[in-house]
Amino acid sequence: MKAKKGSWKKGRGKLGVLAPLLGAWKAEAMSPMGKIRCTRRFTSALGGNYVQLVAQWEFGKGMYEETALYGVRDGTLSFWSFTSDGKRSEGTIANGSDVHGQAIAFEAEMPAGRARMIYWPDEEGGFRWAVEAKSKKGWRRFTEHHYVPA
Repeated sequence: MKAKKGSWKKGRGKLGVLAPLLGAWKAEAMSPMGKIRCTRRFTSALGGNYVQLVAQWEFGKGMYEETALYGVRDGTLSFWSFTSDGKRSEGTIANGSDVHGQAIAFEAEMPAGRARMIYWPDEEGGFRWAVEAKSKKGWRRFTEHHYVPA
């Protein structure tokens, strides 16, 4: 089930919130390192008990990869992320309604402080993804991409 233009339908159960993200997605954006390409592939995993994300960031001559699992822990939708630079993070579903009424947000405590990632439908199709850091004045966005079907 992919988020098509005007579609952002959630499925059943705690993992159902992730249904609009299932599938393969791509984005291109400018960054301090120049142009980057990113792919995100969300699939059902481990008997449907988890959703797996495999993300690849290509920039210049380098690549950065992430594998994450989304699943339910202690009744709460959570994620566990592992990256090619040896880092890992984990967090839980959060409120992202300040970004969009249908946003899917997750928060995590990181070495530099609280962070969140948000997914929300784009009116032109696909979805938007952003990463923000919590500050005394609120959320500060430092990355945003527009993903379309790959």
